[in-house]
Amino acid sequence: MVDFTELKEFIETQLPDSRVKISDLTGTRDHLGILVISDAFKDKMLIDQHQMIMDILKERLKSEIHAVQLKTLTVEKAKAQGLWE
Repeated sequence: MVDFTELKEFIETQLPDSRVKISDLTGTRDHLGILVISDAFKDKMLIDQHQMIMDILKERLKSEIHAVQLKTLTVEKAKAQGLWE
């Protein structure tokens, strides 16, 4: 079972300027919705943004995480969608 607080902090440590929100998609705590907002995604294609996050999660995907639904945004896009304060 995934500790969401620890996973959030882990991703934010690996991608220092990021903000992360994690949600449980199925109630089993191993199918996760992960929103990552970071300017590290600027000028990168969506697939490259997602690969950055999958690289961070690769060890956890081998054991504690079964599936992820990723949403990655730059700060500008997050602000436009009302997801940045």
